[in-house]
Amino acid sequence: MKKNEKTFEEKMAELEELIGKLESGSVPLEEMVALHERGMALYESCAKELAAFEKRLKTPGADQ
Repeated sequence: MKKNEKTFEEKMAELEELIGKLESGSVPLEEMVALHERGMALYESCAKELAAFEKRLKTPGADQ
């Protein structure tokens, strides 16, 4: 992981926060679009990370 890159847990926490803002319906449309775009980027990043973890768990001797 790069020095300034967020951990999986940090990304998930940010994603949950964004979802809360979007669900509240109290943000202007333009901000909603920006939040949605950021949320999708976070989701894709987390999904890739999970897939990599899953692959490591299924591959015998992957951590050696």
